[in-house]
Amino acid sequence: MSVPVEAPITVVLPSVLQPLAGGQSILTAPAEKAVTVEWLLDRVTGDYPALSRRLRDETGTVRRYVNIYVNGNEIRGLQGLVTAVAPGQEVLIIQSVAGG
Repeated sequence: MSVPVEAPITVVLPSVLQPLAGGQSILTAPAEKAVTVEWLLDRVTGDYPALSRRLRDETGTVRRYVNIYVNGNEIRGLQGLVTAVAPGQEVLIIQSVAGG
């Protein structure tokens, strides 16, 4: 059984962020090889500038209340934005919600 040359990477968005992505809960980016989380975010938020601003600040750093997971591991405990994501993998974005 061969692996497809190009397999999409799936980015799963929480409901609070879906309106910023045209109502979509899942965004995908085709990839032929492993890419960085930074590349992936650039790719999937290209058409959604409001989503991009909600995920990262002006310097490109992931906002403190946004958690991004690759294979169940939070990227801050890995290599941050340069964490590798392989074709076919899933990235989960969770935004902390403040309450009071």
